[in-house]
Amino acid sequence: MSEDVHPRNNEFGQPVGEAVPAWSGSKFPTGELLEGRLCRLEQLDVGQHGDDLADAFALDAEGRLWTYMSSGPFATKAKLKDWIATASKGRDPLFYAVVEQASAKAVGIASYMRIAPDAGSIEVGTIAYSPLLQRTSLATEAMFLMMAHAFEILAYRRYEWKCDSLNAASRKAAERYGFSYEGIFRQALVYKGRNRDTAWFSILDREWPFIKEAFVAWLDPQNFDPNGQQKQKLADLISNLRGVD
Repeated sequence: MSEDVHPRNNEFGQPVGEAVPAWSGSKFPTGELLEGRLCRLEQLDVGQHGDDLADAFALDAEGRLWTYMSSGPFATKAKLKDWIATASKGRDPLFYAVVEQASAKAVGIASYMRIAPDAGSIEVGTIAYSPLLQRTSLATEAMFLMMAHAFEILAYRRYEWKCDSLNAASRKAAERYGFSYEGIFRQALVYKGRNRDTAWFSILDREWPFIKEAFVAWLDPQNFDPNGQQKQKLADLISNLRGVD
């Protein structure tokens, strides 16, 4: 099924894609501070965030969170900080530290990557959430802040999520956040001595308004009971606003 919402023919009678009038490209992210109610995202810096992240990731004693990452787990705090120092110097991926507002501690990382301003496409990836961040409202807000910045400030048309096809948790998260599944790229990568078939997901700019509305409704403090339990699920809010039963 075509994704073209306005199919049309050219002068030769051939079908062509919808017009993108006056397209001049998107902006390249520069590590601007992204501020939320529960968290803020700061451009990753080993001096500012290294110790916090080492402490937070150390709570994952088994190294389970690194299974589907190209790097890690790290045998020592020094090796992790060396990796952070290297990662923080790049422009693509452009890494952020996820900082909890209440404690001012960095508790995870995420990045913009495969940044293609001419095409208007950008990916969120290398998402490493420590146990302090996993399954929290703060984690959801961090993803919302990165999406909002990509669509509303940087003017991207396409926001991507990719993961190892065997990474069930990542695939579930993508669907919860409103990404549409696009398929599998078979034998896309070799990492850590093993094959990776890559699952592709995306959100398009025309989908962002209702996805944003769902995130805002879900993150509203009134969506949580006195015990912190959600009243409405994010996936349900997105589904309802999308008009899907």
